[in-house]
Amino acid sequence: MLSTQIFNQNCTDCPRLSSFLAQVKQKYPDYHALPVAPFGDENARLLIVGLAPGMHGANATGRPFTGDYAGLLLYETLYEFGYSNQPDALAIDDGLVLKNARISNAVKCLPPENKPTGDEINQCNHFLAAELKTLPEKAVVLALGNIAHQAVLKACGMKLSSAKFGHNLSHCLPDGRYLVDSYHTSRYNIQTKRLTKQMFSEVFKQIDSLLSAVGRF
Repeated sequence: MLSTQIFNQNCTDCPRLSSFLAQVKQKYPDYHALPVAPFGDENARLLIVGLAPGMHGANATGRPFTGDYAGLLLYETLYEFGYSNQPDALAIDDGLVLKNARISNAVKCLPPENKPTGDEINQCNHFLAAELKTLPEKAVVLALGNIAHQAVLKACGMKLSSAKFGHNLSHCLPDGRYLVDSYHTSRYNIQTKRLTKQMFSEVFKQIDSLLSAVGRF
């Protein structure tokens, strides 16, 4: 059970997002259409941070990157590197279990057109800050995209200028943790080959290297 400092399913602090979720629930009554909780191992040494739930993915299923295109490469790679018991994520009751990994989002609610405002990202940042504090020393945070990267820096109390986003770059965070960047696993990035399977695998090889010194599991 996540503490309300890390996640609050009843949060309505962003009026635009709360109103939009209510509209989505009317249109799709079977959808989750609420803030989406982090998913995975409570004692994870790897925390993956995305942007926000997708309309027909996490917003529908209630689990990050589940049921949409953006989750295909992510969960396949987690499986290949030993962080998951299966290579796909279709529904919240599909039996998927993560080992030593957890997935969260910079913004916990579905934003209109998948674009949260700066104020909404900042408003939600205290949840991410609280979650980062639960990570063990020498843990790795994987940011999928520049907005997630910046959200992690803010959550750590760092200036945005202190670490520039770049695919497969790593940065030192306070207290000995690491931030690793990757292009987001979105349909657009994959179809345009901005992000390939090989490129994403290289990111996880670096993560393995960072975690190997302290023991992954």
